Amino acid sequence: MVRLVVFGRQGAGKGTQSARLAAHFGAPHISTGDMLREAAAAGTPIGLEAKGYMDAGRLLPDEVMLGVIEERLAQPDVLERGFLLDGFPRTLGQAEALLGITEVDVAVNLEVPEDVVIERISSRRVCQGCGRIYSVAEPPSRNWTCDTCGGEVLQRPDDTPDAVAARLAAYQAETIPAVHWFDTKGLLVTVDGVGTPDDVAERLIAAVEARLAERR
Repeated sequence: MVRLVVFGRQGAGKGTQSARLAAHFGAPHISTGDMLREAAAAGTPIGLEAKGYMDAGRLLPDEVMLGVIEERLAQPDVLERGFLLDGFPRTLGQAEALLGITEVDVAVNLEVPEDVVIERISSRRVCQGCGRIYSVAEPPSRNWTCDTCGGEVLQRPDDTPDAVAARLAAYQAETIPAVHWFDTKGLLVTVDGVGTPDDVAERLIAAVEARLAERR
């Protein structure tokens, strides 16, 4: 069993690497968005409360978010195999509350410089039909039409340079304090996220395994 938290700026490849880490360690990959949708679909009291906020386009208060997290961490797959949290905690308060709910073995900080993630996200293009991701450097084969479903491939409004800069500023102000807090607890490992997905995955797995060995 391993209990991991993964941090990373938007565009750092956190989702991709979280899935690889979860598969390697056999832990359920719990992404905030997926978890909220599952809780809402299950119709639990906390899930229905979360759905009300999401349907209104509002951010969930910490107490609701923590309720959803606690509910998910009590499920049998987590109790048996641990977890990998992707997208939570987002603030120092959430980080402190998380350790009141469960132990965390390692917090991973996937470090990619801001100029790199701005370039990555700003060049990203997404199929409006199936969600397949392309880039300016690697476009669809024909006229910005998706190779998978034929849908139109566009830049999302929140992927423009100005929008990305605003999201990164929010991450710096709200999430970086949580990253530093895990460091003060001796739980943080920071890994270079620049390189091929395979190279980054190798570095992440080695760093997590080394920290787990130290804690044992």
